[in-house]
Amino acid sequence: QVQLVESGGGLVQAGGSLRLSCAASGSIFSINGMTWYRQAPGKQRELVAAITSGSSTNYADSVKGRFTISRDNAKNTLYLQMNSLKPEDTAVYYCRLYGLLEDYWGQGTQVTVSS
Repeated sequence: QVQLVESGGGLVQAGGSLRLSCAASGSIFSINGMTWYRQAPGKQRELVAAITSGSSTNYADSVKGRFTISRDNAKNTLYLQMNSLKPEDTAVYYCRLYGLLEDYWGQGTQVTVSS
């Protein structure tokens, strides 16, 4: 069983930065997808960024050039560096790790960007 603990959310002014972390405990050797999602009030959860076991990355158009997803395999930790934050980035951010037979979600961390 894998448990995910997220941290790094908070309140920041527009234009500011935050770095989210998602620490995984347990065996993740079979995990091949590591992703960040977000859900704003009244909206559907959306994929923000993804990184594969081969370190290929993908981003939602709305965050390209501002967010960077990365992973530290030695620490079993996934990161999301968020720069040039905008009020529309306000949401609960979730990490999700998955493999062929596994699918794990974090508890979510609130990011609030004030204008």
